[in-house]
Amino acid sequence: MTFTFTALIYMGLILGLRIPVLEGALPKPILMVQPDFVVSAQTTVTFLCEGTTGVKEYSLYKDGHKYLRHIEIPQNPKTKTEFSIAEIDHRHAGRYRCQYQTHDGWSEYSDSLELVVTGVYSKPSLSAQPSPVVTEGGNVTVQCVSGQSYHRFVLMKEGPQKLSWTLDSQYNSHTREYQALFSVGPVTSSQRWTFRCYSFNKNSPQVWSEPSDPLELLVSGTLHKPTIKAEPSSMVSSGSAVTIWCQGTLDAEICVLHKEGSQKPWGTQTPEKPENKAKFSIPSVTQQHGGQYRCYCYSSAGWSERSDTLEIVVTGIYYYNKPSLTALPSPVVTSGGNMTLKCVSQDEYNKLILTKEDQKLLSSQNSQYIHSIMQYQALFSIDHVTPDHRGTFRCYGYYNQTPHWWSVPSEPLEIYTSDSEIQDHTVENLIRMGFAVMILIVLGILVFEAWGSQKRAQRAAEK
Repeated sequence: MTFTFTALIYMGLILGLRIPVLEGALPKPILMVQPDFVVSAQTTVTFLCEGTTGVKEYSLYKDGHKYLRHIEIPQNPKTKTEFSIAEIDHRHAGRYRCQYQTHDGWSEYSDSLELVVTGVYSKPSLSAQPSPVVTEGGNVTVQCVSGQSYHRFVLMKEGPQKLSWTLDSQYNSHTREYQALFSVGPVTSSQRWTFRCYSFNKNSPQVWSEPSDPLELLVSGTLHKPTIKAEPSSMVSSGSAVTIWCQGTLDAEICVLHKEGSQKPWGTQTPEKPENKAKFSIPSVTQQHGGQYRCYCYSSAGWSERSDTLEIVVTGIYYYNKPSLTALPSPVVTSGGNMTLKCVSQDEYNKLILTKEDQKLLSSQNSQYIHSIMQYQALFSIDHVTPDHRGTFRCYGYYNQTPHWWSVPSEPLEIYTSDSEIQDHTVENLIRMGFAVMILIVLGILVFEAWGSQKRAQRAAEK
């Protein structure tokens, strides 16, 4: 009896060494992924499974099935291990968990981690309604659209604190496209708001499309507004170059140029030292560059106010039948007098514009049809002419629906003012006329002498 009991105890101890610790008694491992849980195809992904000391083996599971395992060298036990997958594709997308084993048995599973692979389908488009320009504390509707019939759309906010929203797609019968409308806000000026959207089908929720182009909301904050200007001028002939400068405060990190009516910023630049001016170059201006521009700057303190509006006008768009410009009664006007400049065009422009080369005078008038000449014209009256009015004038035409697209300019018209200037020009003209008369007299004498020499030679030959 005593022998039997002792043997049973001994067998129990031996068996006890082989009975594993119940699952869950060991600490749960932690699973992480690098560089991110949303990655594009062909990226190398590394899973990190962190357990405890004395681990003999780590296992990585995908969708409930053992996917990879890593056996540790007993002499050098680690608390974590890495599982790398090179050039992943859509087949690697899914839910992952990890587990480890010690001499006490297997741990419980880690929390699941979803790996999303993008770039499998064509990208959707992203826009802000009605505009990407938002005031502090405001809300905006972000629209993700695709021509493909995906089941769902995902909107993701980029940056340190990533946010995401998921919505079912809706068919738009007017555009014949699929879309989702995300309400975002309230928007604060203390951070950047940059978004991309993706689409996917519900039967493979971890396989996403290519990302849309980024959409950045421009938040009109409270910091000092930047200045904006164009060089050499905001009135640019088609095909010429222009540079738009945006100057923020000295701590500005980026400056963004936005063209009114555009769904995304025209450009983003880092300001150049020492003046902290951001340079936006247009090497060859076309009609699409005409419009209203503003710029915004962002620093660690947040977004600035928006700059004043810069109007870029592109001339030379309409190059047939350029307008003509004349001065009534004369291009020579005494100081204090009145003058009328008449711009005439064969084309039915809605507006005719008078400009002065130094940009000190810019005026527009509705064009009027004149039956007697069968043309369109506008009259620009200048009362009390001063020396500032002298210079070179031109006129242009444009249509109401495209106010930043102008015609080719008229021929230049030079305006002279003040009595002294008239006298100076009169003396100058008389001097020129005097030189011309003297040259004619000299030529006449030379011709007469040559004729006389010829006659004398003829007489001598006859004798």
